[in-house]
Amino acid sequence: MSGRSVLQPDPALVEAIAQRRAAIEARIADRTDRAVRLVCVTKGHPAEVLAAAVQAGCRELGESYAQELLSKLATSREAVPAGGADPFDGVTWHFIGRLQSNKVRQLAGLVDLWHTIDRESLAREVARRAPGTTVLVQLDLAGLPGRGGCPPAEAPALVARCRALGLSVVGLMGVGIPGPPEESRRPFAELVAMAEDLGLPERSIGMSGDLDVAVEEGATIVRVGSDLVGPRPDRRGT
Repeated sequence: MSGRSVLQPDPALVEAIAQRRAAIEARIADRTDRAVRLVCVTKGHPAEVLAAAVQAGCRELGESYAQELLSKLATSREAVPAGGADPFDGVTWHFIGRLQSNKVRQLAGLVDLWHTIDRESLAREVARRAPGTTVLVQLDLAGLPGRGGCPPAEAPALVARCRALGLSVVGLMGVGIPGPPEESRRPFAELVAMAEDLGLPERSIGMSGDLDVAVEEGATIVRVGSDLVGPRPDRRGT
């Protein structure tokens, strides 16, 4: 990393992200006239990349790990001169990773939309630490160990339970099937159909590899990392 403050990232990086953002927005517009929120994911990247994304106009930011989100916020804010403006003012934070209940306390008050509510115990902890907050219920679309998500058949009951706990459930979230993007078309369509049946307006599906299919099938939120900010750094041996 250069000697720049994380709040003064390389202008070339800012411009590159801005151009990629415009290209992704154009791809989305080619496939739908529906409003689709683009969440910039900087998982695995340093705070400098997060700051560049904000300067490039990204106002919806997603992180997968509690400690990484907290560390990037702290690093960025430490570089603000006394009396300076908060660089994240007006930003919407999305938590998109698998979440342990014991991390909820650290994130309460920071996260605007929790994407990965997949069990009652987690919903209960979020409701306790962040009463009335806005959440998505995550479905397990692939059946892979470690992915997270509740079985689709159990989603209506979990939505009802979240609401009973006072949470504002606005939609469903899912991660596509590994492999060619077309493999995810059917599960994405099924998630969208379930969201419609439940009267939920938000459908958080689609990442860099399967964004086009997700938008075609009804995504209202897409979570994009590498296509927006570039590949994650190779940290092997560090």
